[in-house]
Amino acid sequence: MEYNVYDPREELARQVRYHWSLDAGADGPKERERIFPDGCIELIFNYGELFRKHEPDGTSSLQPRGILYGQIRSYIEVQPTGAVGLFSTRFNPAGLQPFIDVDVNNFTGRALTVAEIWGDDGIALEAAMIACDNNENRKATVENFLLKKLMSVAYDNRDVEYCVESLLKSEGSVSIDKMADELEIGQRQLERKFVAAVGLSPKFLARIIRFQNTLQLIEKKEFISFTNVAYDSGFYDQAHFIRDFKEFTGLNPKQYFSENLEMAKHFVFDE
Repeated sequence: MEYNVYDPREELARQVRYHWSLDAGADGPKERERIFPDGCIELIFNYGELFRKHEPDGTSSLQPRGILYGQIRSYIEVQPTGAVGLFSTRFNPAGLQPFIDVDVNNFTGRALTVAEIWGDDGIALEAAMIACDNNENRKATVENFLLKKLMSVAYDNRDVEYCVESLLKSEGSVSIDKMADELEIGQRQLERKFVAAVGLSPKFLARIIRFQNTLQLIEKKEFISFTNVAYDSGFYDQAHFIRDFKEFTGLNPKQYFSENLEMAKHFVFDE
């Protein structure tokens, strides 16, 4: 399986975090994969075999070739059905808004086709992306499309971008009232703008940032104990971290790290 990351061109760096591609032959892994919330919205094109999305109620469906995933508040579960060929644009938390003419929170918890987002332009983009013969061409194609959309949509997103950056730098610890004071704007007005542009409240994005930072520390084994990790990441205690972990992954940390007993043994549960 080959995974690659591509930096966006300079004109899109405020909106796009990066692009990524994933390629694997038909004999590659076919297991279900859980995707966790990370505060970003994904625009994904599938030039391989279609993926199947599994729902909590046991149903499943094949995903379209061009799809935009709004913010997710809990995990989603997907599974390849054959050879994998994916190219994705990962937007910064407030990055999608300048390319569309509706509020981003309309898409939270939803996956829409590119036709539902951009109409005939989206259909043409999907066809062009699938027709490309390599990922460098796919990157150029999607970036040219986004630049045209960026020029045609007038939207001032600077207040929200400032808040997102503050949350990222503080690892989710800065408060909405402090950011509102710094921007000289009402707290409720700022929160409404934030939800419209990001698809999540500042408080919920802060929870995701803390969860992701903690997950990275654990997976890199940069910790002494999980209690210290929880405190260092802004959680009140280990129980607080465990509750968020279960909400975002559908698993408790002991289950998640079950293949690594050295990690799992740090968690103590009453149940």
